[in-house]
Amino acid sequence: MRRYGFAIGSVLVLAGVAMHFPDYVKARHDHFMMAGMPMGGVMTTGMVLIVAGLALAVWGLLPDRAERAARARRVPATQRYAALDRAELSPAHRLLAIVLFVGLVIDTMKPASLGFTAPGMVKEYGLDHSEIATLPFVAITGTVVGSLLWGYLADIFGRRSTILFSGLMYVATSICGFMPSFGWNLAMCFAMGAAAGGMLPIAYSLMSESIPARQRGWLLVLQSGLATALGYLIASGATSLLVPHLSWRVLWLLGAPTGLLLVVLTRWIPESPRFLLACGREDEAAEVMRRYGVRAVPAEPAPVTDAPPPRPATLLTGSLLPRTAGILVYGLGWGVVNWGFITFLPVFLQAAGAGTQASDLLLLASVFALPATAVAAVAYARWSSRRAMLTYALVTGLVLLLFGVLDPSGPGHGVLLVALVSLLLSGAAGMIAMLAPYAAEVYPTTMRATGSGVAAASSKVGGMFGPLLLTTAPRIGTLAFVSAVPVAAAAYALWRTGVETAGRPLVEVIASSEQEG
Repeated sequence: MRRYGFAIGSVLVLAGVAMHFPDYVKARHDHFMMAGMPMGGVMTTGMVLIVAGLALAVWGLLPDRAERAARARRVPATQRYAALDRAELSPAHRLLAIVLFVGLVIDTMKPASLGFTAPGMVKEYGLDHSEIATLPFVAITGTVVGSLLWGYLADIFGRRSTILFSGLMYVATSICGFMPSFGWNLAMCFAMGAAAGGMLPIAYSLMSESIPARQRGWLLVLQSGLATALGYLIASGATSLLVPHLSWRVLWLLGAPTGLLLVVLTRWIPESPRFLLACGREDEAAEVMRRYGVRAVPAEPAPVTDAPPPRPATLLTGSLLPRTAGILVYGLGWGVVNWGFITFLPVFLQAAGAGTQASDLLLLASVFALPATAVAAVAYARWSSRRAMLTYALVTGLVLLLFGVLDPSGPGHGVLLVALVSLLLSGAAGMIAMLAPYAAEVYPTTMRATGSGVAAASSKVGGMFGPLLLTTAPRIGTLAFVSAVPVAAAAYALWRTGVETAGRPLVEVIASSEQEG
């Protein structure tokens, strides 16, 4: 029965979402205004089906007793892992990269849509600025929770199974677009944020564990940057094309078809061979390796140790503690700059009479993120992952200091302003493009998704607290200096704790001595 649990749960979720559409269609003559509409019996039944479907899907994805027993026997590193790192990039690897790239674009669209739905919510629900400000806070808090929880679950359920559940969550939380009150929207957006935040660490863990070492670095960084830029472009395009006709609600409703697409695409996403080997699923690992054109080297005789799987707290012990600390500070530094300084920069520039509009800066962000990501990918893989991340952090910090010293918002500083904004956006784009791939490379297989989830969560925390700290800055110079502090701390932390990963094999296990420190 368990093997059919996810399929039956998916059908229940789809049925539950479909039961919300009649009320939405009824509101078409009032431009889909649903504020104040009573939650009818059909809609309530649909929500019950969605909750039941998600619970059944989770049960269907849980590992069975035999698999849990196999996972308790930790398999030491073998030549089979080395064969994965030495492999050539095969068509199956390329297909995996393309499918996961689509998944990351879908994932990016969710938080990117927040800003585009806010004006419609303000108008329909009659909200003031303080009320609508709770929407991004709640949604981004959801992404933090999702990154931590999904990362941990991916080390238990598996990478592919957790991606499946993320796609189903996208479908389920699309009902955010049907909610008749702002309170219900907040609840649904928290759940949607959790699914979006969880997808990121899983995708990079799976990619890093499947792609050969020589191609891993540049491919992951390029994938990260391009998916982010394209996700924002698609969200803005959907706003221009669909919102005038179907209201702001359609941006949330897109979660249903895109989530369903992600579920379908998992057919071409094999489970991580490293995860399978670590779980003792030898035959399945060999099959996936053959799919990638890798010969499965027989396991050499070596004792296996019966030990409980590592806990999340292990990330804060022994040799993993400095790595985790460096990643946390780096992610927080980027988060404060992105969610604090860059988010509020248009407001400060307009107040200073610079005439710069928010849309212009968003366009610059999309344009300059692309070449910056390409350069970051080459530097990360061909030069040094640690030095590349350090360089981008230093460039970002230096530009912030120049903002504070030169005050480019003044009259006659148009060229200087464009140059500094371009450098800032490029530096920030490179920082975030390298963070997730780096985190996926420095943790052992049994904790890789958990560690990647911590990295993803750290970059979102700035979205929760950055604006609260930085909106009190009276001028752009003060804002820049305040933002430069966490970036400087990020550069210092990486300089002290960073680990070189470019072209090197992944870490497979943690030695007992390393865990104990």
